[in-house]
Amino acid sequence: MLKTLPALAALAIASTLVIPTVSQAADQATARVSYADLNLTTHSGQDRLQRRIFVAARSVCGSADLRDLGYSRAVTQCRDGAVADAQPAFQAAVNNARQPSVEVLGAAALIVTAK
Repeated sequence: MLKTLPALAALAIASTLVIPTVSQAADQATARVSYADLNLTTHSGQDRLQRRIFVAARSVCGSADLRDLGYSRAVTQCRDGAVADAQPAFQAAVNNARQPSVEVLGAAALIVTAK
């Protein structure tokens, strides 16, 4: 019985450390950005996808009143981060369009996530 108490205490402490991480993951906003209708081998198709990524970042990060500089800065950082985080998926989609033998998760969409 005395050996189980430290184990239970360690389990209780570990579970309280995991709960915020799980709740934070559930709070992340995401947007699916389709490019099924775009020709990513062209600059215009790539530009349109970049605009869609930016619009999705605005959607998941929200907007801020310009008078609230702190929150406005946080929203800008969120948008910049979301766009930057989507760039590897963007590049993979462009590479897949140029070399169809490369598979990008079998879908013509990417995910933009707010942090």
